[in-house]
Amino acid sequence: MVEGKRKVAAAASPRLVRRRTSAARARGPVVADEFGFDPEFRARVLPLFRLLYEKYWRVESRGARNVPRNGPVILAANHSGALPFDATMIACALEEARCARPARFLYDRFVENLPWVPDFYRKAGGVIASRENAARLLAKGELVGFFPEGVSGLSKLYSERYVLQPFSSGCVRLALRFGAPIVPVAVVGAEEIYPLLGRWKAIGELIGAPYLPITPFFPLLGPLGLIPLPSKWRIRFGKPIVLDQTPADRLGGAVIRALAEQVRRRVQSMVRGLLEERDSVF
Repeated sequence: MVEGKRKVAAAASPRLVRRRTSAARARGPVVADEFGFDPEFRARVLPLFRLLYEKYWRVESRGARNVPRNGPVILAANHSGALPFDATMIACALEEARCARPARFLYDRFVENLPWVPDFYRKAGGVIASRENAARLLAKGELVGFFPEGVSGLSKLYSERYVLQPFSSGCVRLALRFGAPIVPVAVVGAEEIYPLLGRWKAIGELIGAPYLPITPFFPLLGPLGLIPLPSKWRIRFGKPIVLDQTPADRLGGAVIRALAEQVRRRVQSMVRGLLEERDSVF
């Protein structure tokens, strides 16, 4: 009799059942993310990016076990591809490796000037790049993704592909401050999705971007030229770089820059290794 009442109650209150299920999964009250991250939205869009990951770019990833599962961690990756698909593919690689927490990638400020993109980034877990935002994430023990080359990495010409630009020292300063290991990440394949032949800076400024990319297909083919090429991708997560927990303000600027260069050289070496492994761009 009691069991029958339970079934009737469940049938009459499907919303209540769903709420209980969600609460059980969350194991506690849901707290709104200060940067706008929406886990349910991320779960809805993830299949689309997994399709790109598995079928279109056929990503091969290894070394994700090098990413610590808890505590503040910094991912430092090379940046390329004109559009930041590299962040989404790194996120998919971590998802495939069953990483228990999402990577919170920092994105450049110019993205805020683009239509609809900033809202998408925030809901998917992205955070506008600033030292203050990164510090708040690390203080909470988050996994934070950096592209220390910044826009310079994203805008490399095809003739400059896979030659890493100088790394910003920001991730090193934050690693020292929070005792966060830096996991070097190498991505190969993204440079070929939009072979960048030139940068149209004047038009880019009109739309609030650093430049408008010129590729063999864009703007010649219009919107069709924005379809990325199906290059073969490889991602490698290196062993964490653990810095001495010396306050950054006690180290000179030259020392901080030298540490950032050490991280850049590690990623550059990993990139070269992946390039040597591949037989074809596609």
